[in-house]
Amino acid sequence: MQKILIVEDDPDIQELLQNFLQEAGYETTLADDGVEALSLFSARTFDLILLDVLLPRIDGFGVCELIRRQSQIPIIMLTALNGEAEQIRGLDLHVDDYITKPFSMPVLVRKIAAVLRRSSVPGRRVHQTIAYKNLILDPDNYSAVTDGQPLTLTRREFEILQELLTHQGRVLTRQNLLDRLWRYDFYGDERVVDTHIKNLRKKPGIDFIQTVRGVGYRVDKEN
Repeated sequence: MQKILIVEDDPDIQELLQNFLQEAGYETTLADDGVEALSLFSARTFDLILLDVLLPRIDGFGVCELIRRQSQIPIIMLTALNGEAEQIRGLDLHVDDYITKPFSMPVLVRKIAAVLRRSSVPGRRVHQTIAYKNLILDPDNYSAVTDGQPLTLTRREFEILQELLTHQGRVLTRQNLLDRLWRYDFYGDERVVDTHIKNLRKKPGIDFIQTVRGVGYRVDKEN
């Protein structure tokens, strides 16, 4: 059974979506706000996300941006914002469809089926790893291997390493990393980044993170 994460803060719309989708044969999970949606996405596996835009704590655009950094899971945005600028913003974030409220439930179910069919087409690239020297990162599963051996990383260590490796040759400041990874939930000392870098350097095979004094951190481009 395919699993859908419904991210919607209106209880009436939640109930309507859940009931209709369950009757259509999908397994559903509910999230009331953006933070809960990201937590559920990190902890479980879903086939598609129905994502409202106007959410508490983190809005739908913020949720989509964070998810797209690590996954190409199909996302359909549901919103009362029908302006062109909002639709363009959603499409720029690579959502698979953008549906304005009010909408027809039968039409929504057919759109979900169509998006899921497209996402399962052979040859569509939905899983990508990052290789650097003897290290392989798997962003979809938050796993890492170095010299063929599993590498134990915290989620934040993994994300910092992923950012550095996807921006090889570029210096990332502490503020860059805080803005990209901590975003809405950081209220402390930016030196927390240094602590994570220090811990990363203790891991086997992680000897390539360079400090650019007074600026930040960098990983050189692999030759």
